[in-house]
Amino acid sequence: MAAKLFLRSLRSLRSMNVSCYTTWSKSKHLRHVGAGLLTGFAVYGISGISVLAARNDLPNYVETFMAQPITTVEKLQKSRNSMRTKMELMVMKTQADFCRALESLESNGSVFKVDRWARKEGGGGVTCVLQDSQVFEKAGVNVSVVTGVLPPSAVQQMRARGKRMEDSVQFFAAGVSAVIHPRNPMIPTIHFNYRYFEVENPDGTTQWWFGGGTDLTPYYLNEADVRHFHRTLKAACDKHDPSYYAKFKQWCDNYFFIAHRGERRGVGGIFFDDLDTPSQSEAFQFVTSCAESVIPSYIPLVEKHKNDGYGYGERRWQLLRRGRYVEFNLIYDRGTKFGLYTPGARYESILMSLPLNAKWEYMHEPEVGSKESQLLEVLRNPKDWLLEAKSDGT
Repeated sequence: MAAKLFLRSLRSLRSMNVSCYTTWSKSKHLRHVGAGLLTGFAVYGISGISVLAARNDLPNYVETFMAQPITTVEKLQKSRNSMRTKMELMVMKTQADFCRALESLESNGSVFKVDRWARKEGGGGVTCVLQDSQVFEKAGVNVSVVTGVLPPSAVQQMRARGKRMEDSVQFFAAGVSAVIHPRNPMIPTIHFNYRYFEVENPDGTTQWWFGGGTDLTPYYLNEADVRHFHRTLKAACDKHDPSYYAKFKQWCDNYFFIAHRGERRGVGGIFFDDLDTPSQSEAFQFVTSCAESVIPSYIPLVEKHKNDGYGYGERRWQLLRRGRYVEFNLIYDRGTKFGLYTPGARYESILMSLPLNAKWEYMHEPEVGSKESQLLEVLRNPKDWLLEAKSDGT
């Protein structure tokens, strides 16, 4: 009977045109399906969090995470309607789904190392890292749920973005972030980050906003891959506001810019910050849709290229491009700098975005007309990928 229910669940997912990615635990019980978690053969997606909470099913639900949430289950149940609770559950669920989707691509049984940590100033996180494996040279997926007093540097940074803020304010921040460095140069790197920030003003009022995005960094340009990636993100945006994709795509191109090189880090995606409209609930639903789009935007690209052939030249180029990745993250990335200057910062988790291996060569320039130079052309001159997709009939 259980097997029939399982097969029926999979057929139902396929009928909705949802790709399924599965891994098995040592106890041989099904742990993951890309569209949601199977717990007792009932399918739960991120959007089902409120249903689970209403059914008092939270203790079973959190067992599907990579580790126990940072806030106790008892406290989460008591505050089930607060945005803090909803966001913590969403980022934990996103982490678990993505980690298990990546694990399912490793044929040697590699799994993530799970490191749950606490921060003495308040809160903590769960860092998951997979490294030196067959498909992924290094993959990091981090959740943080932290509270405390904003340091002066952070207050100054937020004031520069137009926030009205006192010198000393309490804050809450919850987010999920990931950077995946594949071994094969034909597989692109992906980065995503989705976060919620809340500040308690001295007068008792609260300021809140969401931020985040997903972007792709290929080493070799495959335009079909890039169009697939952007189409998936646009579909997530369009469910909430048809203007979001174009606006956040341009923001992404402008943000991930390595000024001293005159080039973008990758081929873009979406990026936004300080999102506090149209309402807290609607903004959360939008961020949830973006988080749910990560697996379908990226996993098919890994499956497509993980067995592609490559040689020393391609590997050398990959390491050089990783050097550019390091430069952006350490010099320009606002999230990295905020994390490093926050009291009680956990540097191992903040720097998990850096690759195991990278390379810098003095005054390196690819040969004119080469595949490497084709990539540089779009990094220096961002393209409207979906407009091109329409024009060529795909």
